[in-house]
Amino acid sequence: MSKVLEGLLYSESHEWVKVDGKIATIGVSDFAQSEMGNITYVDLPEVDDEFEAGEEFGALESVKAASDLYCPVSGKVVEVNAEIDDAPELINEDAYANWIIKVELSDPSELDALLDAEAYKKLIEK
Repeated sequence: MSKVLEGLLYSESHEWVKVDGKIATIGVSDFAQSEMGNITYVDLPEVDDEFEAGEEFGALESVKAASDLYCPVSGKVVEVNAEIDDAPELINEDAYANWIIKVELSDPSELDALLDAEAYKKLIEK
């Protein structure tokens, strides 16, 4: 059973969001990393890139699959996790500790469209 953390928001495309003021930290769920297998590469955006909610911002590649990453909220990238650029397997070790990007929210009301932990658990149990 995949780990789902309380207090985070989730997208139906399996990204998680942790909000701190105007900054949204974004990563992939434990479910997503377990489905992919050993992650070998992360395609990261640049700082100052801007994305709309639902827009592709990067990709993960594993031995068996490649998967696009979709920004769950609109905003400007303020930080990328350089650590996973050098060691993408960290996402497999702990998908919640090893975030991918931090975005300054341009429309906090978009958070209302995301799933809470209970709703996300129901989604991945299907």
